Amino acid sequence: MFPLTEKDRRVVQMLLSARCCPRCILRFCSVGIQTTYRLSRKELFTELHKFLNGDEDKPKEVEYGQPPCKKMRLQDSEKNDSDSEQNGAVKLLSSECILPGDEVQTCFVCLGILQDLCEMDFVKKVCGEVDSAGYHFNSLVFSVSLPPQLLVREHATWLLVKQEVGQLGNVLMKDDILQLKEVYKWITHPLLSEELGVPVDGKSLFEVSVVFAHPETDGDCHFLATACRECFRPTKNKQSVFTRMAVMKALEKIKDGDFLQQFPHQLEPPKSSCVVQEIQCSHNSIYVAGRYNKFSRSLPQTPWVIDGERKMESSVEELIGEPLKKMFKVDSLNFSSSGREDVDVRALGNGRPFAIELLNPRRASFSPNELKELQQKINSSTDKIQVRDLQIVTREAIGHMKEGEEEKTKSYSALIWTEKAIAKNDIDFLQDLQDLKLDQKTPLRVLHRRPLAVRTRVIHSMRVEYIDLHHFRLYLKTQAGTYVKEFVHGDFGRTKPNLGTLLNMTTDILELDVESVDVDWPPKLDE
Repeated sequence: MFPLTEKDRRVVQMLLSARCCPRCILRFCSVGIQTTYRLSRKELFTELHKFLNGDEDKPKEVEYGQPPCKKMRLQDSEKNDSDSEQNGAVKLLSSECILPGDEVQTCFVCLGILQDLCEMDFVKKVCGEVDSAGYHFNSLVFSVSLPPQLLVREHATWLLVKQEVGQLGNVLMKDDILQLKEVYKWITHPLLSEELGVPVDGKSLFEVSVVFAHPETDGDCHFLATACRECFRPTKNKQSVFTRMAVMKALEKIKDGDFLQQFPHQLEPPKSSCVVQEIQCSHNSIYVAGRYNKFSRSLPQTPWVIDGERKMESSVEELIGEPLKKMFKVDSLNFSSSGREDVDVRALGNGRPFAIELLNPRRASFSPNELKELQQKINSSTDKIQVRDLQIVTREAIGHMKEGEEEKTKSYSALIWTEKAIAKNDIDFLQDLQDLKLDQKTPLRVLHRRPLAVRTRVIHSMRVEYIDLHHFRLYLKTQAGTYVKEFVHGDFGRTKPNLGTLLNMTTDILELDVESVDVDWPPKLDE
């Protein structure tokens, strides 16, 4: 038994006569009971038939056939009942009407979305696509994209129904109509959950999306572009200006009379239902973080490709990322770190923090032991790098790696060459310099990828270790972002002061190592 009242009778008659599907009829009658929509179409038609005949408590066999074809003419909707009948517009069914059966035509309002496209056979098709995609998941989000012309057809039907109930002294607001997408989810979510064996959860990271289209009625929206030009502006990323948002704004703006006058179509059942344009599965990105040491002086941090030609056979990103891609079964990844070292610079000490975004992983859940095994696999596959503290983190946590990066400090050791012979006491004074401010113009070697600017950086402290007449080792603690190589050789005077001006001689750097990156992230793990 449906929660329908006498005021709904004429609405039910009117929409049934125009071949509206029973679920759309219930939406327009503001029926908000989810289980009602999950009844089969035959059950729904039977219940509506019983309601119209006033014998809801007496179940009876319903004879199914095809009623005469009738159309809704919008131009006639503003006339009274007698005028409508004379002009051949919507004629209300009597309570003795024969209702359509299993071979009903496509609903003119939902275009089949609340007919075959929400029932178990279709859900099984969706689940088949999900199974073949190879994802591991324990819940899912189910989203649907509906063609924008459904908004136009629903608006047109609302104007007709509003006119009908208005003659009875009742009011039907547009917000009283249950949203098609909401009803669709009421029906399909339990079926999906049953078939896949997992809950449908709006917070899940795994999403199944279905995109519907209905080419036959694409033109339904076009008149709105003339009536409300300002709502339809071309955009670079959209193939059509008739997006759901644009159509929605136009329908809110256009007056009822203008809509009824300009909408050029009769609302009659289309020849076919909506078609599935796409069934897509996707998983939100997973983020993996850790620290890496680099022991090679011929290994870039990221793939080094110039004009399509690869300069180095591998990179830190690839040595870490490729095993992750295989384990998480991802489409691609994005590598980031707390700063970067040059190809000929080693990263020693406690390593450099890094984070990798794994896009669309097929597998996303791993135990700490599995991650530890993956870390060991990476470390045993090469002598160029080592990884530690490998762990899954949240996207928000990655912000800690970048937070206050300018304020963080980094420690270096550099092997210095001097043009003139030096004694130990010639360099000892460097250890007395504290918080030495530098003005560094963008280095020539990075000018092709960074804007020209003068940046102020600070060398907090220095320590020297004499080697011989032309060599010493310099240990520096600097502000993050300091160009250490340029501080040593001066970069043709683009860094002031520099080591050469401090020693009053030409100096150069032979080797550079990053000794520590003072970023307390990610959390240290027990070995």
